Amino acid sequence: MASVDSPEMTLFASTTQAFLDREVPLSRVRELHEVSTSFEPGWWRRAAELGWTALLVPERLGGGSVSGNGVDDLALVARYMGRSVAPGPLHPVSAVLTALVEAATSDAVGGDPDHGSTIASLVDGTAIASWAVYEPGRAWDPLGAEVTATATESGYRIDGVKDRVEAGCECDTLLVMARTVDGLRQLLVSGDAPGVSRAQEPSIDLVKHYARVTFDAVEVPATAVVGTAAQTPAIIERQSQIAQILQCAEVVGILDAVLDFTIQWALDRTSFGRPLASYQALKHCFADMKMWQEACRATTNAAVAAVAERSPAAARAASIAKSYVGERAGVILQQCVQLHGGIGVTWEHDLHVYLRRVALYRSLYGTPEEHNLRVYAAEEQQREGSGSGNG
Repeated sequence: MASVDSPEMTLFASTTQAFLDREVPLSRVRELHEVSTSFEPGWWRRAAELGWTALLVPERLGGGSVSGNGVDDLALVARYMGRSVAPGPLHPVSAVLTALVEAATSDAVGGDPDHGSTIASLVDGTAIASWAVYEPGRAWDPLGAEVTATATESGYRIDGVKDRVEAGCECDTLLVMARTVDGLRQLLVSGDAPGVSRAQEPSIDLVKHYARVTFDAVEVPATAVVGTAAQTPAIIERQSQIAQILQCAEVVGILDAVLDFTIQWALDRTSFGRPLASYQALKHCFADMKMWQEACRATTNAAVAAVAERSPAAARAASIAKSYVGERAGVILQQCVQLHGGIGVTWEHDLHVYLRRVALYRSLYGTPEEHNLRVYAAEEQQREGSGSGNG
């Protein structure tokens, strides 16, 4: 994640934190939950004014980053959002913008339909888009799709069901991954298009809402396509990496916040006239958690750097981070609950708000177990390649 080592980055970081502290403190998150609201569109537009939605978009398309490395800057925003368990469609909007930008900046023959107006509306926050990639009963498989897009005289007809679509009921546009006779394609679909029906799904998180979206003979024009058939697998892989590192960065921010107030709790509470933090057993516990926290930060930073550089090892680095952070973060949060004693399991305490977000993210965009298999497969492929080269 971007280091705050310049006046510009210092201002960006401090502005981001001040905005989140003022606009969406934990008390506000609880208020949104009470009225079953995920986020307020006006709040998201103000967030967009800070540049959050522009970081992955090149200047010629109306975007721009602070440090010159948009992926790094966006991961920094995600980390600060984690500290306050903030609402908002940062992940789905970023995933959709990634696809639009990748297609728009490609040199592929035939070019991509002009989605400049869609990019502009997402950058300024007046529109919200979500990535419809998951399907019912299917584990994380970014290149798997049973939803179909059948060619018509004017474009495509989309049929099938997507689920676990973040902000699926709140978004204006859906980027739908579907299978055509030419292979996988992604298409932009209006959320209120005829044949589209959306139903909110249960979520363990207080303000992260997801939807099941049904497409029943939904007609879209040919210009709805994002990327060529040849480009699509690489674009989807890039979107997956962006979504995974943003999740990991946000969880690192959660760990920062939770460990800070748990350590302070142990320093403030006393037992037999001594602070809880002074007991040797608890010191060892805190040392273990701090080690795991720093390992989560290190693997996330490595993944962010690899994805930002478009390293050949970016997919493996993202899987390593997603696996380690997904596995360790829940253990750390559960330990913090235990250290708080009885109050740690009450509704009034904020610990469960953080724990819910961590538990949710453990299962989205691949579980630790699924990413372990991906890392193993990558290692096997590299080993086989090295072996054949030596031969």
